[in-house]
Amino acid sequence: MGRMSGSGPTGRPDWVSDDLYPFESRFLAAPPDHRIHYIDEGAGDPLVFVHGNPAWSFEFRHVIRQLRAECRCVAPDHVGFGLSSRSARREDHHPESHARRFAALLDHLDLRDITLFMNDWGGPIGLDFARRHPERIRRLVIANSWCWPVGEDFHFRSFSFLMSSRIGQYLIRHRNIFVNRVMPMAVGDRGILTPEVMAHYRNAQPTPAARAANAALPGYITGAGDWLRSIWDDRAAFADKPALLLWGLKDIAFRRKELDRWTSALPNREVHEFEDCGHFLAEEAPDRVVSALRAFLART
Repeated sequence: MGRMSGSGPTGRPDWVSDDLYPFESRFLAAPPDHRIHYIDEGAGDPLVFVHGNPAWSFEFRHVIRQLRAECRCVAPDHVGFGLSSRSARREDHHPESHARRFAALLDHLDLRDITLFMNDWGGPIGLDFARRHPERIRRLVIANSWCWPVGEDFHFRSFSFLMSSRIGQYLIRHRNIFVNRVMPMAVGDRGILTPEVMAHYRNAQPTPAARAANAALPGYITGAGDWLRSIWDDRAAFADKPALLLWGLKDIAFRRKELDRWTSALPNREVHEFEDCGHFLAEEAPDRVVSALRAFLART
C-alpha cells in the first residue's frame, strides 16, 4: 500500500494501492491555496487525461500503464477530486475554475503537441484549453462527453435540477450517491467495479465536506451554459484536429444524440462504438481503448 500524506515519497494516503495505481504522485501549488495532484509517466509526445465527476486520475490507470512506454502520460485530479486539495469556496468548483487550473498545470509542464483524452466534464475543461491554445493541441480523444449548452434538453435539465435540489445535495454529500449509485448505473458491467476499485473512488470522496466539488458540478450542467456556449462558439479553433471518438452506448448520461453532434462537428474524426460499455471506457474496456488509441496515434 501507499504511505500517509507527508510520510513518504509519494505524499499520498495509505488507502492508495501501489499495485492498482503504480505511479509517482506529484503536486503543483495553485492560487490561492490549492494543491493539484497529478501523475506524469513516461516520455514522448504528451497524452493528457482529463477526468469528470466523480472520477480522478485513477480512472485512467490501465491505459497509462500500457502507454507510458510510448507516450508521456499526464493525468491531474481537479481540485475537490482524487488526491488534490479541497475547497469550501463555491467559485472554486465552477468548471471554468477547473479549466483555469488545468491550463496552469499544462503551462507549468510546458506541454506541446498534446493529445487530449477527455471524459465527462473533462470535455469542456480540456477544450477550453484547446480553443485558447490550438497551436499546442495535436489530437483530440473524446469519450462520452459534451461541450455545448444543454439547458433546453430535458434529459440534462431534469438531472441537473434533481441533483441540485435539497434532496439531491443531501444524497451527494451525505450518501456519496455519485460514487455509490450513479457510477454503477453508468457502466455496462457492474462487475468491473470490484470492491477494491470502488474503495478507491469512495476514499477519494471521504466526507460530506470533501464532496463540495462533486455536489456543485451537477448544477453547472445547465448553470454554466454561457461558458459552454463560449467554447462551442470557438470550436473552429480545434474542430479540424484529428479526433478519436470513443463511445459507450450503455451510458446513462451521454447518448447517441451527443455522439452524432460530435460526428457532425469534427470532420477529421474516427468513431469507435462500444456496445457493451457505458460512461467510463478507460475503466470498462482499457485494452480496446489502448488498441484504438495506438492505431489513432500511429495514423495521425
